[in-house]
Amino acid sequence: MDLQLKGKRALVTGSSSGIGEGIAKALAQEGVTVVIHGRNEQQASRVAGEIIAAGGNAFVALGDLATDKGAEQVIHKVLSILGAVDILVNNAGTYSISSWMNSTPSQWLELYNINVVSMIRTTLLLLPQMRELGWGRIINIASTVATKPTSVADYSATKAANLNLTVSLAQELAGTGIAVNSVSPGSIVTPRLNNIMLQIGLAQGWGTDLEQIQHHMLQGMMKNPADRLGTVEDVAHLVTFLCSPLADYINGANLRVDGGWVPTVN
Repeated sequence: MDLQLKGKRALVTGSSSGIGEGIAKALAQEGVTVVIHGRNEQQASRVAGEIIAAGGNAFVALGDLATDKGAEQVIHKVLSILGAVDILVNNAGTYSISSWMNSTPSQWLELYNINVVSMIRTTLLLLPQMRELGWGRIINIASTVATKPTSVADYSATKAANLNLTVSLAQELAGTGIAVNSVSPGSIVTPRLNNIMLQIGLAQGWGTDLEQIQHHMLQGMMKNPADRLGTVEDVAHLVTFLCSPLADYINGANLRVDGGWVPTVN
C-alpha cells in the first residue's frame, strides 16, 4: 500500500530512543524527511545516522521543550532545516512512579509541564505555517492509563489531558485540512519499560531476568488478550498510517495500541 507520504516533512519529538525512534524510522521508510529531536546529541545522531544509512533523510534538532525558550529554539532549528513541517508527532515526555501519598504539588506541576505544556508549545509554534500549507497531521502520543488510570495518579492525569486537548484542537482546526489524533500505547517494550520492570522484579523478588519478569507481568498487571507485550513497531505502524492522506477522515480520535488491555468499548 502506498501511504502517499513521500516528500512530507516531519518533526518527531523525543525520537532519540524508544517509541519516538521507531516512529521516526517508520516515517522515513515511507519517504518522509524527519527531524530527530532529543536532548542527547549522541543518541539523536545515532538514530539519524541509521535512517540515512537505510536510504532515508534525517536531521537532528536538540533542545528542551519544557521551557518556552527551549521550544522556540527547537522549532526555529526545525524550520530552518525543513522550511515547513507537514507532520508533528508529539512524543516527548517523561514518566512517574509516584503514588498519591508520595507525590507533591510541585511534582504534579513539573510532570504536567513536561507531558502536556511541552506538547502545547510545539503545536502552537507550528500551527501557523501548517495552516498556510492547508494540510497537516498532529499526532499526540498518550497512554492507555489516560482512560484506565492506575495509582500513579500524576502521570495518568497528564495523559488524560493529552486526549482532551487532542479533541479540542481537532474541533478548533475544522476545515483547515489538519487532522489531530491521539495514540495510546499500552505496555511497549522500550529501555524505559525494561527499567521499570526491573525495579518491579526486584521489589517482587522475581530476580533480574527480563524474560522471567515479563512472564510474571503478563500474568498480572500487564495481562492482555494478545498475551504479549507490545513492540515499538506496533505503535509506529499505526502512527505512520494516521500521518497519511489515506487517514483523512480519522480526526479527534484516540486509538489504543495495547493488545486489548483496556477492557472498554472506547
